[in-house]
Amino acid sequence: MIQVRDTNFAEAKIFIPEVYRDQRGYFKETFSTAKYAAVGLHDVWLQDSVSRSRRNVIRGLHYDLRMAKLVQVLVGRIFDVIVDVRPESPTFRRWQGFELSEDNHWQLYVPRGFAHGFLALSQDVIVHYKMSALYDPASERVLSWRDPAVGITWPLEGEPILSPKDASA
Repeated sequence: MIQVRDTNFAEAKIFIPEVYRDQRGYFKETFSTAKYAAVGLHDVWLQDSVSRSRRNVIRGLHYDLRMAKLVQVLVGRIFDVIVDVRPESPTFRRWQGFELSEDNHWQLYVPRGFAHGFLALSQDVIVHYKMSALYDPASERVLSWRDPAVGITWPLEGEPILSPKDASA
């Protein structure tokens, strides 16, 4: 059974898969078309990607208006953020942050029209993304992680580590 939690945005959700634990560790299904469709997730996933980061890395905020994402942490912990970038939306420029970790098993559904980024909170972080469109650099957009019109409160300890693309957004 998959638990579903609402967010501040009607379209975005937290999914928590069932986790089977024993003396060996744990087992979980990270995705099943039938099980996720039964709880309302009907996207067709075309690409999976994985990133590895270290503490204080900020990745994002990235978006592609063609693409929804399902994000989960395989190793470590992150502060994961979504921002509504739909100009016609009543929640335009609002954001919400979530702690995703290997321990809580939360999966964040990032709908089309939302920017997404995260801050690595632990020394080693591995994040898995399912994407509903193939990555296309020509379609990707970047919103500054410190855009004053959005005003994200990042739980940073020290200076962030950014890619050149994210630093110049």
